Amino acid sequence: MEYSYPIDVDWTQEEILQVIEFFNHIEDAYESSTDKEQFKRAYKNFKKIVPGKSDENNIYKEFKEVSGYDGYKAVKALNENNEESNITIK
Repeated sequence: MEYSYPIDVDWTQEEILQVIEFFNHIEDAYESSTDKEQFKRAYKNFKKIVPGKSDENNIYKEFKEVSGYDGYKAVKALNENNEESNITIK
């Protein structure tokens, strides 16, 4: 699947890489599974770059439109999953 990630032109190269890593974890959670601790770290880095809830929701919406993957649902699974070491969305 080929699509463009929702990237802000004002982000630094390092911030773009961190946001892409976060998106990659969302993709992995849908396609197979992703490591919970690595996903949690990527989400924390994402939140440093996108601290506002409305901005976060807008990015999730843009990402879902191009990929079909729901970032909100993935993060919800991350926060609700206390027992497992991997996150998988069915």
